[in-house]
Amino acid sequence: MRTQRNPVRTLDKLDHKILNILQEDGRIAMKDLAERVGLSVTPCIERVKRMERDGVITGYYARVNPTELGAALLVFVEITLDHKSGNMFEQFRREVQKIPEVLECHLVSGDFDYLIKARIGEMADYRKLLGDILLQLPGAVQSKSYVVMEEIKETLRIFVET
Repeated sequence: MRTQRNPVRTLDKLDHKILNILQEDGRIAMKDLAERVGLSVTPCIERVKRMERDGVITGYYARVNPTELGAALLVFVEITLDHKSGNMFEQFRREVQKIPEVLECHLVSGDFDYLIKARIGEMADYRKLLGDILLQLPGAVQSKSYVVMEEIKETLRIFVET
């Protein structure tokens, strides 16, 4: 269910086309973007700026090759906390955000509390990350890890129907 504050209600098919193209190529020239969606440059720029202002577009990023940066090993880690108080969750959240190897951390429902996605160089780095850092986080008492053998699909693109 969408709320009144949800900007999706104000997005039309042209906005959707713009979003799909920008997700594919965030460095596209506005002139080229305008041509691809059938607008002149000024209205196209105005639409992009509106979506940035409304928080639909939150940034533009360079996609880098983790192997070239010495971070070839991708792992997922389930973390269980010993206490389920709001304060413990807040302490955990605050500390996990400081760990540069952690790419994502999600509070989830189910048999454990957090699912962490991390990138490191090699297995020795992973052992250090798990034992010396992740399991030392406030409340962390149990972990279960999954080392990725092959990445089948990785994308930041959000499907936008046109």
